[in-house]
Amino acid sequence: MTLSAAVTEAAPAKVNLALHVIGQRADGYHLLDSLVVFTDLGDVLHGSVGQGLSLKVIGPEAAGLSGEGNNLVLRAARLMQADNIALTLEKHLPVASGIGGGSSDAAAALRLIARLAGCPMPGDVLTLGADVPVCMAAKPCRMRGIGEDVLAIPQLAPMAMVLVNPRVGVSTPAMFRALERKDNAPLPDHLPVEANFTEFTRWLADQRNDLQAPACAAVPAIATALAALDDAGAALSRMSGSGATCFGLFPDLTAAQGAAGAVARAYPGWWVQATTLL
Repeated sequence: MTLSAAVTEAAPAKVNLALHVIGQRADGYHLLDSLVVFTDLGDVLHGSVGQGLSLKVIGPEAAGLSGEGNNLVLRAARLMQADNIALTLEKHLPVASGIGGGSSDAAAALRLIARLAGCPMPGDVLTLGADVPVCMAAKPCRMRGIGEDVLAIPQLAPMAMVLVNPRVGVSTPAMFRALERKDNAPLPDHLPVEANFTEFTRWLADQRNDLQAPACAAVPAIATALAALDDAGAALSRMSGSGATCFGLFPDLTAAQGAAGAVARAYPGWWVQATTLL
């Protein structure tokens, strides 16, 4: 493998604005229909020539990966057959929090190694996780199936959001098992990509995250986080993925920053960040 100079790749946070669970296959995998966006906030991956394959994790959320010797970044690197790359992951997103941190890190590793080594992408990245294909795109998308059907959509109306994680763990398999029904209605065929912020949030309010109700029942702090976003003036609040991170939508970054400050003051132990869409 011939390596070029050191490179850096962003691993933006993934947010499920809507997540409809519309079926389950015979092998147990759930069928989804989700509207996904990415934010300016995220992790950052650096790579350079190294002796063997190595990974160092730094940053404010690095402790969440302590002792994890085979995380998704290393699995992605091995899928690319990388054998002499030193990787450094700046971890800014909470681990296992419903905003695709690990999947986005894996996607960043695939992109970084392809650039660094000049090699093609693997044909199947779904083996790394259901969110990895959409994280490879890192742009507004409609994600369907078990994660393999990813369709890019036009950029949505300008908006900002506040991401809130109450520092509690949520088991994704447990949330899927707790669903009352797994054959829910999909998203409408037409997505209002041409709508302004007010029109879009009104449309989005009629959509769902089907995992939110079981997550709130299992982890009451999620309901508290949603209420805190509502109290801070969010036009719409919802849980992302299987939680526990929730988002609140705001028309601009100034409004989001003010709301984030209010939530952080009320709940100083939480992870609270204001950001815009990528």
